[in-house]
Amino acid sequence: MSRVIRAQTGSTLECRHWTAEAALRMLRNNLDPAVAERPADLVVYGGTGKAARNWEAFEAIETALKNLADDETLLVQSGKPVAIFRSHLDAPRVLIANSNLVGQWANWEHFNELE
Repeated sequence: MSRVIRAQTGSTLECRHWTAEAALRMLRNNLDPAVAERPADLVVYGGTGKAARNWEAFEAIETALKNLADDETLLVQSGKPVAIFRSHLDAPRVLIANSNLVGQWANWEHFNELE
């Protein structure tokens, strides 16, 4: 599945608050055909840099952001949402961890296998 994503502008919120809305708009902006490298494949830069692991994960991130309370934090790991936990109003709304390989797995062969 692929679809055309456009960067949203204006003052209408899709999320419950502006901090989650900002993250949603930045995510979508990365996939706008005006700036993305291969938006249909979710690739935003560098040949392999993806906005999400796949379209299912992209939609799950969108849904999570739309429902995120202002005292919750979304954790995105390797391009998919893995947790939402209660934090506090001054905490980051989203934490993202990508391409974290350690020790004997920190090589291109293993990285490409996980892609």
